[in-house]
Amino acid sequence: MLARFSMLRRIPKGVWVLGGVSMLMDVSSEMIHSLLPLFMATTLGTSVVLIGLIEGLAEATALIIKVFSGVLSDYLGKRKGLALLGYGLGALSKPLFALASGAGLVFGARMIDRVGKGIRGAPRDALVADVTPPEIRGAAYGLRQSLDTVGAFLGPLLAVGLMLLWHDDFRAIFWVAVIPGVLAIALLFFGLQEPKSLIEHKRSNPIRRENLRRLGQTYWWVVGLGAVFTLARFSEAFLVLRALQMDVPLALIPLVMVAMNLLYAMSAYPFGKLSDRMSHSKMLQAGLLVLIVADLTLAVSTHWMGLLLGVALWGIHMGITQGLLAAMIANTAPADLRGTAFGMFNLVSGVSLLLASLGAGIVWETWGAASTFYAGAIICVITLLGMRLAPEPYQQT
Repeated sequence: MLARFSMLRRIPKGVWVLGGVSMLMDVSSEMIHSLLPLFMATTLGTSVVLIGLIEGLAEATALIIKVFSGVLSDYLGKRKGLALLGYGLGALSKPLFALASGAGLVFGARMIDRVGKGIRGAPRDALVADVTPPEIRGAAYGLRQSLDTVGAFLGPLLAVGLMLLWHDDFRAIFWVAVIPGVLAIALLFFGLQEPKSLIEHKRSNPIRRENLRRLGQTYWWVVGLGAVFTLARFSEAFLVLRALQMDVPLALIPLVMVAMNLLYAMSAYPFGKLSDRMSHSKMLQAGLLVLIVADLTLAVSTHWMGLLLGVALWGIHMGITQGLLAAMIANTAPADLRGTAFGMFNLVSGVSLLLASLGAGIVWETWGAASTFYAGAIICVITLLGMRLAPEPYQQT
């Protein structure tokens, strides 16, 4: 116990601030996103294929934009301003959901929100590495992810409470979501100081050929792994739609996201800390095994208890893999190209997420919900076999 608190004290203040900012913005975003598939399917009458397409395009846009914000943050040597712009766009999008009367405005609001996420993502992830010693980066990324995910389960929890209190008034809840978004911007503006090494940075084009060559084989191996992991794990909107199929009361469906993110938050820091002293490849393989069990559970379940078990396992998979992949990118990229490295990583992952979410929607409509989760499990099995058979250029240091 003392060792755990000693490790937490070693993590720089900047990581705690960035985690707090992520937590507040996730409270804001997840209050909306945990209800959005239901709002679109019930109030607006949107089809599952269109929901999958909107989710895939929105999330893919966020990940693709990270490549440009990452490159720009490396060129400028300043990351905080881009992070503020990204969080500002996220807060600005929230009232648009409350005003939406059709799928078009929802799509527009979702895109603005995800553009903001794309702008802030790579600079924020690079900032974590900039302020953290290499030997505790796994723990730092795990902590930031844990705080982020605390917001991701508090948001749906608030949504459930307000749905019960206000008799399923989606729009009123969307208005309340504006408040934590504004608080996130204030915390970032006043709480984080840009590292001096970035302020004194000499400008150089990060995407010149000689710079890109410095992102070597090991880095691209990690990028490829991230893409395949994203392909195996489609949008969490399908977890919410699975709950809707099981006749769970409308106001309680956001508890699906609460369960997932609670397990995600609880597991991200311990697994991040563990990754600092064990094989990263073995941890990723363990994460795939957990996702296979989650997919199979969600495919066969007809009762809400089975649904919650599958969702909880999905959250544990996220806790094992997401902070670990971020630490692997930070460890394999040169310090002055970290923003670009995270951006490229998210560009490739963004394309995978778009394909995964669109494909999941088509499979769902054509062969049913269970087939969607079986397909995810099959991709996981193929990835797991590939990791065990293919040579591994990455070695943890």
